[in-house]
Amino acid sequence: MKASTASPARTPAVRPSVGLSPGAPADEAGAEVRAASTNPLDRKLWALAGRLTGGVSVLALMGAWGDWFSHLAASPGRQMELAGLAFEQVLQLAEDGGPLGACGPLCQAARDSDRRFRDATWHGWPYRQLARSHLAAEAWWDAATSGVHGVSPQNAAIVDFAARQILDFWSPSNFMATNPEVLQKAIRTGGQSLVEGFRHWLEDVQTAATGAPATGVEAFRVGETVAVTPGQVVARTRLAEIIQYAPTTPKVRAEPVVIVPAWIMKYYILDLRPENSLIRSLVDQGFTVFVVSWKNPTEADRDVAFDQYRTEGALAAIDAATAITGADRVHGVGYCLGGTLMAITAAAMARDGDHRLASLTLLAALTDFHDAGELRLFITDSQLALLEDMMDERGYLEGPRMMGTFNLLRANDLIWSRMVREYLMGERRRLIDIMAWSLDGTRMPARMHAQYLRSLYLANDLAEGRFKVDGRTIALQDIRVPLFVLGTEWDHIAPWRAVYKLHLSLDTQVTFALTSGGHNQGVVSPPDTPGRVHRIGTRDDGHSYLDPDAWLAAHDPREGSWWISWQDWLKRRSSPVLQQPPTMGHAAAGYPILAAAPGDYVRGQDA
Repeated sequence: MKASTASPARTPAVRPSVGLSPGAPADEAGAEVRAASTNPLDRKLWALAGRLTGGVSVLALMGAWGDWFSHLAASPGRQMELAGLAFEQVLQLAEDGGPLGACGPLCQAARDSDRRFRDATWHGWPYRQLARSHLAAEAWWDAATSGVHGVSPQNAAIVDFAARQILDFWSPSNFMATNPEVLQKAIRTGGQSLVEGFRHWLEDVQTAATGAPATGVEAFRVGETVAVTPGQVVARTRLAEIIQYAPTTPKVRAEPVVIVPAWIMKYYILDLRPENSLIRSLVDQGFTVFVVSWKNPTEADRDVAFDQYRTEGALAAIDAATAITGADRVHGVGYCLGGTLMAITAAAMARDGDHRLASLTLLAALTDFHDAGELRLFITDSQLALLEDMMDERGYLEGPRMMGTFNLLRANDLIWSRMVREYLMGERRRLIDIMAWSLDGTRMPARMHAQYLRSLYLANDLAEGRFKVDGRTIALQDIRVPLFVLGTEWDHIAPWRAVYKLHLSLDTQVTFALTSGGHNQGVVSPPDTPGRVHRIGTRDDGHSYLDPDAWLAAHDPREGSWWISWQDWLKRRSSPVLQQPPTMGHAAAGYPILAAAPGDYVRGQDA
């Protein structure tokens, strides 16, 4: 992108607007405004800095640490409190022989999900003392980064997150000499576990260096062992293939289901094996299903705008579904970022008098990004400037970089615990379908991703009524169809309380369900999954609002998968009269069969 030839005076701030055509002028989008007013040399230097720091803005970290430290330095009362807490911790730790958790009230507040020190070997000397000391240090830092007068909550959270990453790295569980589980297994196996771990490490280094598939991925081949529900590609745009799935019942419901998944990863998380395929389950329940399979963008797609995903994906799928089936309305479904896109699409359709939605289902999808969990810590002006400069070089954001950010949010489980098991204990994890899918990453077009992060995450334009489509503002309140909204209990990407906030933006019936599991495994929850529970409740238009915790207390958990409750919900909002299945594709209407499912885009091929 060329540098502006205007004077170096600062360009006035402009709210980003993502409803842009590919050739929109620079002053119509925040990302373009920022880029046009930045010196090319600076952008190159920032991009280089990003590569050296793994995409993390050191300036943002320094600013957060400076804010925290300066305010703490000016708060002698808080310093005294923290010193007292530290002294109390030392006294507790000095009581040798106490149980692992007996390291003071701060230690008692250690994260419930922490599984590092649960093995009985940690209760012996000296490992008990090492674990207790580490937990005490973590708890003290949690206290030190909170309650400092005058510190920005965002900066306090960044400091807490950064300190936790450092402490997680130095956990005694991560080193052979201080991990009794590792030592005992090494003794028991005569050192063979360490040999196996070293072999696993060499394999992973070679995989990272060559870009080869991870060990075990070969068992999950798209179109052969995963993504095998029969169907046909019936439409193709620059960004998406639209797949229609073959019926498995003699009669089907009149309204088809149109699913818009996220383009952060590939669509087939909803069609893994037949046993856990949400798409297959819907087809078996008598629904005609259409799914958007997104293209994995390349450098040539650097200027693709966010709104093109609406026009060339979501709307293209609705057009195909209504033309092929002859239905007047469809059940719209969006998952993760695809759910955010479907909410935007539904609001724009309502504004424009397009009544083709019979219902809307949003799965683990955010519409209000103010409380979007720890992922929002990475969304600052400094961080986005660095990210945009890195994307400008290649035209896209690499999938592994995005996955690394997600993994940092649960570093203990997704990084360090796995490394201990695989490299120190020699226990290679068995790859399952959803893990293989998570390694099949995608890229994000530079322009789209900058618009998405700036307008939705940073400015929260959608929830606050500033988001524009086709140059005009949309409002979620315009959506009048019934909604089914799903949150997952352990979601670190779309926290369920943030998902629940959609209630505040709607004046229509909302059925909210909360399921056990995380962002992916909570959604992929077939009926025979053991231990699955969910809560569900409906708020009709005009009913009083319940905050998330009050809602949780008012709705008891139900045994079983949310799939069953949702499919019953869809059936009640469908026409009662069943009909003959539609044809596969409709050449006369402009939808010929182009290829067999799962199509070309999911394999990274352009047709």
